[in-house]
Order: sequence, then structure tokens, then C-alpha cells
Amino acid sequence: MLKLTKNPNLTEQAYQSVKRQLLNGSFPEGSKLTEEYLSSALGISKSPVREALMRLESEGLISIEARRGAYVRKFSAKEVHDLYDVRALLEVHAVSIARITPELLEQMAGSIERMRNNLEAGDKLRHIEEDIHFHGLIAGSTGNTEFGRILGNIQQKSLLCRMATFYLSATAASASHQKIYLAMRDGDRERAQGEMRDHILFVRDTLLRSMEPEAETAASEAEDVFA
Repeated sequence: MLKLTKNPNLTEQAYQSVKRQLLNGSFPEGSKLTEEYLSSALGISKSPVREALMRLESEGLISIEARRGAYVRKFSAKEVHDLYDVRALLEVHAVSIARITPELLEQMAGSIERMRNNLEAGDKLRHIEEDIHFHGLIAGSTGNTEFGRILGNIQQKSLLCRMATFYLSATAASASHQKIYLAMRDGDRERAQGEMRDHILFVRDTLLRSMEPEAETAASEAEDVFA
């Protein structure tokens, strides 16, 4: 972890630095994150580190418990099931109300190309950031800022899950995005909705299978919202 330069926005720098470490796997699930270690590693005081950790907790990336400290969040199979079901509901709806313009389609096509390039280069973090960007383009095209805020929060909470599924489903992501793009380009919203739903639930089910046998319990206890 690189030490940070001294400037007034240390909290933002600390947040970005720790978040990047979380997403690139430097801090595995369940790892304890102490203010002492992080402040020493970053070369700053504990105060901006504490504020950065609180922000990361609000995004669902870490958990902070009284008298125990901060830990990298570990999602249960039930939490994964619920999180991706909510994503599916929101993003299928986004496709149904998106304003499809030549500019949006051009941006979607560019995003798909960058995802492919990042995958070929083995750049895990950039690939996932581009994945999020693609979904954000569709959400942004709805023109509903409150919807975008809610979906953005869900996207943040699924970041650690996406990192876990990179080697399980990354090769299928750009292909799925391509299908969504083509359906929207053709003006076939029903097909685009189906492609979006299949894409998100495929990732969900792939991740749940990797978490077995815990996933089997979650699947039996929770009804699929699309059943």
C-alpha cells in the first residue's frame, strides 16, 4: 500500500486506497482492518482512516462492530441471493424505461469493447469497473436520479461479490452485455429485459454454486422472485 501525499482531502484518498485494496483481494473476506495498521501503511493519522472506514461500511464493503473493530464483509448465501434478486428487479425495470438514444448505444458498445480488452489483459479490477459502468449507463438513461441512487447503492454492495465471481463468470459478462445491447439497439425491450434478467441471475447462481453447501440452504429458504 503506497503512502499518501499530504493534502486536505486525506479522507477521500484513504477511502480510495483502502477500497482498491479490498477490491483487488489484498484484504480477504473476514480480514480485520485496524486503524493503527492502515494509518501506518498510508502514512497518515487515524482520523481520516476512521472516516474512510465508516464510508466503506455505509457501502456494505466492511462491517464495523463495537469492541471488535472493522472487518472485510463476508456475504452469506442468503445475502447474495437477496442482493442479486434486488439487482435483477431494478435493472430489468431500468431496461424497460431507458431512453434509447444513438449516444447511449455508442457508449454501451464502447463499454463492451473495453470489457473484452480488460479481460484479455487480465485486468480484473478494470474489467469489473467497466461492468459497473455498463449497467450505470442504462440506469442513467432512465432520467430518474433517485432510481440511479438506489441502484448505485446496490451496485456498491455487490462489488465484493463481483470480485469473487470474476474467474467464474467474467468470460460470459461481455457476451451477455452484447445481447442486451443488440436487443436495445433493435428496440426490442422485452428481449432486452429477458437478457438482463438472465445475465444477473446467471451471475447470482454461479456465485451461489461456488458457496455450496450454504447456497443450497439459501435457495431452499428463499423463493426466486422470477419463479
